Amino acid sequence: MVATDPIVYVVDDDLSVRQALGSVIRSVGLRVETFASATDFLRHPRAEAPACLVLDVQLPDGSGLDLMRALDGAEVPIPVIFITGHGTIPMSVRAMKAGAVEFLAKPFQEEELLAAIHHALARDAAARAERRTLAELRARMARLTPRELEVLALIVTGRTNKQIGAALGAAEQTVKQHRGRVMRKLAVGSVAELVRLVERAGPVRAPDA
Repeated sequence: MVATDPIVYVVDDDLSVRQALGSVIRSVGLRVETFASATDFLRHPRAEAPACLVLDVQLPDGSGLDLMRALDGAEVPIPVIFITGHGTIPMSVRAMKAGAVEFLAKPFQEEELLAAIHHALARDAAARAERRTLAELRARMARLTPRELEVLALIVTGRTNKQIGAALGAAEQTVKQHRGRVMRKLAVGSVAELVRLVERAGPVRAPDA
């Protein structure tokens, strides 16, 4: 296995449960790391790889829901699968509303857990790919000059070169040159593609005057 292979984290205060879950997860070729408490997990650096968290609802240092809320506020969130030996319907509803991938009551079938894990890992891999794409798009945007950002902000509203020139007090030919540089720096071939890029990267903020 390599460092970028998917990894499953398990947080449960019961050693026998941690060992059993670790064995099941490893049996399908996945990396796994186990922790006895939320504190232990939070202190441990997370791998730069698709991941998910199998989390007991009741922990010695707080609830699994509390840990999930803390992770939701992190820069890189992680999909959570809750497990519990004494769950209730209201508890499962709260967990799912908070964004959990699955809520499994013990004893559960190995197949149920593994299906939830594979789903969570796929979701995290897709989220990571989207974050990488957005970072690359925003890096391209950062290469634009203040004037090019002003022109871009007006291009995506559908204005022509003449209208942009009038708005910025610039000659139409000058606007055309700026537009060309914007297209090249952002590696797009049409205005439609440019608009889609901006929609993904987020609003264009022209510099303050």
